[in-house]
Amino acid sequence: MEKEYKDFYDVLRENLDTYRGDYERFVDYGPELFKLLTDVLNEKSLNPKIRLKVCAALGYFVVPFDIIPEQIYGPHGYIDDIYLCIYVLKEIQDEKGIVFLDELWEGDEEIEDVLDVCYHQSKEILGEKVQEIMDYVGFK
Repeated sequence: MEKEYKDFYDVLRENLDTYRGDYERFVDYGPELFKLLTDVLNEKSLNPKIRLKVCAALGYFVVPFDIIPEQIYGPHGYIDDIYLCIYVLKEIQDEKGIVFLDELWEGDEEIEDVLDVCYHQSKEILGEKVQEIMDYVGFK
């Protein structure tokens, strides 16, 4: 019998599909933002420094005990993952433009709106933890 493996995107989608709560509006974007980062990583024109940041953000999604671990906080544990993802995507937007990200984006809403909503809400919720997250991955 062959074992079926799930893509990490599918695991994220399963973890967040049933979430209904205070942060649902942007936590639901987690899987699509993760996928966008993986698609960005496949772009050969990506600056090597940005490529490393993309790898760090992707790695942060899968680390079991990051600053706000999913195992303890459930879906709220993805808020820090989403923040870091958005932080890196905003750097890419600054360097390559929103059109670059828009061409890779598969979500239903405008990528620029998603980036703005997720960035501001996650940063507000995280408060002082933002610096802990940045230190954890070696940014700043």
